Amino acid sequence: MRKVLVGLFLIIFSLSGAEVYTTFNVEAGRSANLAFISSGIVENVNVDIGSVVKEKDVLASLQNSDIKAMLESAEITLKYAKKDFDRQIKIKNLIDEAKFDTFAYKYENAKSQLVYQQALYNKTFLKAPFEGIIYEKDIEIGDAVSGMMLKTVFKIQSVKKRKLILEFDQKYNKIVKAGQTFKYSVDGDQKVYEGIISKVYPHANTNNRKIKAEVIAEGFMVGLFGDGIIITPEAK
Repeated sequence: MRKVLVGLFLIIFSLSGAEVYTTFNVEAGRSANLAFISSGIVENVNVDIGSVVKEKDVLASLQNSDIKAMLESAEITLKYAKKDFDRQIKIKNLIDEAKFDTFAYKYENAKSQLVYQQALYNKTFLKAPFEGIIYEKDIEIGDAVSGMMLKTVFKIQSVKKRKLILEFDQKYNKIVKAGQTFKYSVDGDQKVYEGIISKVYPHANTNNRKIKAEVIAEGFMVGLFGDGIIITPEAK
């Protein structure tokens, strides 16, 4: 059936220019491997395989009561350092400059310590970098994680956005361009789809002498395979 479809492509579009046959794989429009960059014990796991999440949703968190206490202490230190500094500003012209600088230093240092403690606290939460769906999970409550030995605990991909990674013979490198039409079908689906080439990779694979290109698509399952015809304005 696939050979028949490709044959039909060649017949139907032979009048519109050169047709470049290509195969492709379906990949997620966006994907990421997620890991904690802090060390600790997993306290909460909020999602599972198949969970659809929004950007910045908390996927999992570590035990952080000690870090939270340090953060609260830093907030208190900053509060009183600012009060001291504000008082010194009012009498700046009446006191020694070195003494004033001491209060200024304590205030600035307190601000820096608060930023630092806040950063440590934030690292105990693993958040979604974009809206997507969790498709792999390797974490459970009670697991120990290490920021020194990063381990992927979630894999996330865009929910619907997909990209078709095309491969075509390098001999067509001068005629295949971004913006050209791509007519294709996905393995197991007889429907003919149409897309536009969004980019052509600027190099050829030295192992198989193929060049890659991308077409934006939507809704296909990641990992599917297909083939089709790139319609170019030039006849071979």
